[in-house]
Amino acid sequence: MAEIVFQSVTRNFAATTAVDGVSFTVPAGAFFALVGPSGCGKTTVLRLIAGLERPDAGTIALGGRAVAGAGRFVEPAQRDLGMVFQSYALWPHMTVAGNIAFGLGLRGLSKAEQRARTHEALTLVGLEGHADRRPHELSGGQRQRVALARSLAMRPALILLDEPLANLDAHLRQAMLAEFRRIHRQAGTTFVFVTHDQNEAMALAGLVAVMDRGRMQQIAPPQELFSRPASAMVARFVGQGRTVPVEVLGADGARLRVRLMGRDLAVPGSAPAGPGWLCLRARDLTLELAPGQPRLAGRVADLRFEGGDYMLSVDLEGAGADLIEVRSAAPVEPGAEVTLALSGGWVLPREALAPMALQPAFEVA
Repeated sequence: MAEIVFQSVTRNFAATTAVDGVSFTVPAGAFFALVGPSGCGKTTVLRLIAGLERPDAGTIALGGRAVAGAGRFVEPAQRDLGMVFQSYALWPHMTVAGNIAFGLGLRGLSKAEQRARTHEALTLVGLEGHADRRPHELSGGQRQRVALARSLAMRPALILLDEPLANLDAHLRQAMLAEFRRIHRQAGTTFVFVTHDQNEAMALAGLVAVMDRGRMQQIAPPQELFSRPASAMVARFVGQGRTVPVEVLGADGARLRVRLMGRDLAVPGSAPAGPGWLCLRARDLTLELAPGQPRLAGRVADLRFEGGDYMLSVDLEGAGADLIEVRSAAPVEPGAEVTLALSGGWVLPREALAPMALQPAFEVA
């Protein structure tokens, strides 16, 4: 197991800063995921860990050993890590066992030790009966597990996974998520997982980092990212959230008093008095009104039938937010006024919203 420490790390490509003064620590044995919009710098961070990129500033330490910075650079082969690629990168002419043992042979291990480690790794990934098969005889999920077994057989302190599930279909991807969780628990190795799919990251990792424009926006467990976003970017990116402008009036016990659409509401959050954002997600609004819940007025802009229910695209009148999708058991015609109950949300300080390529609508269950 290896702890990862970045201190003020920067990586530039010509006039573009891909990683901008990033600092973070990943505990040894953690399952750590990096997510963010395309071009946010997450793959560059992975390559910096691997030693495939050199930082222009800052320091990187793995397992308490400095590997980059201050005139020092440790080559990838000397960093005690394994990599699992999106493309599997298996030798087609070799058997499964041959692919796994290849690196062990380069390290000078005896044939007996190679066989023992190969069997151990195949057992760990659930492929102990596939040693004599070739890659073309395996499914995509099996090939991905062979690639992971090849890294595990080297017994590295750290395994880097670069979009490892991107080539799998949706059903197989779900099965592999469970396998990756199981393998990580059994191996105890530090895993760093880069993906464009935030649902994968949230389902797999105990610690998730959200990046944007080369900077770390927030590093936290998945539940905290979802429930208590630290910035408007995280609020909008994670879980298809919406940010509605509010005025923070002050504390109200454990909550904050905010003004929204002329109403004073008490909502969880962390923000000083003044302009703020109210992050709303699918679970925070409902058409079923419970006594005592704050109510918001809206107008239905569109209607469609989906998944056995009606999906209403609702404009929260006067809130200045994009359309919000609300699930309803019965149809409500466009133009009709509706009342929504607010049962949750999270308030954070107002800052400039960086433009995003797309802010998908979210649905209210």
